[in-house]
Amino acid sequence: MDNLIARVATAADTTPEVARKAVALIGDFIQREAPEEAVRDLFQKAPAFPAIIASSTPTGGEGMGGGLKGLMGVAAGAMGGGGLMALGAELMGLGLGMEQIQTVGKEVFAYAREVAGDQVVGEISASIPGLSQFI
Repeated sequence: MDNLIARVATAADTTPEVARKAVALIGDFIQREAPEEAVRDLFQKAPAFPAIIASSTPTGGEGMGGGLKGLMGVAAGAMGGGGLMALGAELMGLGLGMEQIQTVGKEVFAYAREVAGDQVVGEISASIPGLSQFI
């Protein structure tokens, strides 16, 4: 778990605390948006993800309020972004810029590929519209 946090913090030039929160947000997003079987495979092979999610304050978009979250999801879906816009807003709320967000995403999914394999990451990526451009 600490290796992943350190890796993300270094690559994105941020603090370990922000890196932990960012990884938790991404893990929570994957848990909510990806197919259950792919999530189960990923979390079994990469136990750092559920541990990081559990160690962070869960948001799952609730911080935006139910109505706004739903509206963002519908509007983003119409633009092909799915829940990615809400995730991006949450990551920006941590003080991360767009380049840092892309770096965090690439590091998280590189780690996922290393531990769970291309097939699992491919299944997750294919199931979430627009995700492939960030990994």
